[in-house]
Amino acid sequence: MGDWYWIGLCVGIGLGCGIAVAGLAARARAGVFLAALAGAGLGLAAGFGIDNWDEAVGGAAGGLIGAFGVAELVRGTLRRGGTAGATALLVGAGGLLAAALALVPGVGYAEAAVLPLLAARLRRRAGERHAGLRILARD
Repeated sequence: MGDWYWIGLCVGIGLGCGIAVAGLAARARAGVFLAALAGAGLGLAAGFGIDNWDEAVGGAAGGLIGAFGVAELVRGTLRRGGTAGATALLVGAGGLLAAALALVPGVGYAEAAVLPLLAARLRRRAGERHAGLRILARD
């Protein structure tokens, strides 16, 4: 395996760390920035633990992308009545899954490319309200 694999792995590990930390801290806007810093720091540490600076930069970038990418999901879940503990547990499990999927060659890069697109889509749809069963009561 070449450097491309190890950098992609560190991107995925950093992404998973950013997602997991955002699940814990993204209740407030300041928590999102703290989660991004913590995710970047954990990704940086993972990159230096695996090899050297290029993996560390990839891990830090993944941590930032992961934290900012999932922050809107966490804040929306809590705003709509989700409990903080359950949200942190489920989002943390998703972060662990994202880090584990990065072991597959190229998936870490794909995760880092797709997560911001999904976050942008979520932000765009955040203002919409769904009628649910109320639409059936129009008789």
